[in-house]
Amino acid sequence: MNIRPLYDRIVVKRIDEQETTRNGIVIPDSAKEKPQEGEVMAIGKGKRLDDGTMVALDVRAGDRILFGKYSGNEIKLEGTEYIIMREDDVLGVFDSKAS
Repeated sequence: MNIRPLYDRIVVKRIDEQETTRNGIVIPDSAKEKPQEGEVMAIGKGKRLDDGTMVALDVRAGDRILFGKYSGNEIKLEGTEYIIMREDDVLGVFDSKAS
């Protein structure tokens, strides 16, 4: 991927949900909601405060995150859909140690 987000923006790739329900019913693409879970692909340098100092972002590339339904702007690069959003749009980071 050849994109570098600026400041407090991050690039996220959605993580696809399962296509069938518990009873084995297949849900067509037109009826599915877009997942609100994704993987951080790239991050900016940080947020610039009013006094000019830069604060590093809490998320890192490779983190699995949960974000709001209408967060960010969707883009398509090399046939893959990504979302560019601000770090403020991230609701939480999944803990990789959780079982």
